[in-house]
Amino acid sequence: EVQLVESGGGLVQPGGSLRLSCAASGFTFSNDGMTWVRQVPGKGLEWVSSISNYGRTTTYADSVKGRFTISRDNAKNTLYLQMNSLKPEDTAVYYCLKGGRWSYDPMLRGQGTQVTVSS
Repeated sequence: EVQLVESGGGLVQPGGSLRLSCAASGFTFSNDGMTWVRQVPGKGLEWVSSISNYGRTTTYADSVKGRFTISRDNAKNTLYLQMNSLKPEDTAVYYCLKGGRWSYDPMLRGQGTQVTVSS
């Protein structure tokens, strides 16, 4: 059974930073690309970033490019999202998903982690 457990969210002031983590289990982590998406209440999932299985290729939504960095540690079965220069519009629940940019399955997301950017 695929399990994805996100952590690291919280309340941060505009311009601040957070590092999200996603602990994965139930599948061979290094075989799959991974993706971060986010969701604001009442809206659909918004794709944020994806990374290939060995981390050689990363892609970002225009809204976060230059501010967020996706990475992974295959030895620890963990995915990361370093978020810098945070803006109020980054406020959302963040989810990690198994699969790359065009292959992630939104139905397999975990509980997510809340990120709130506010002064």
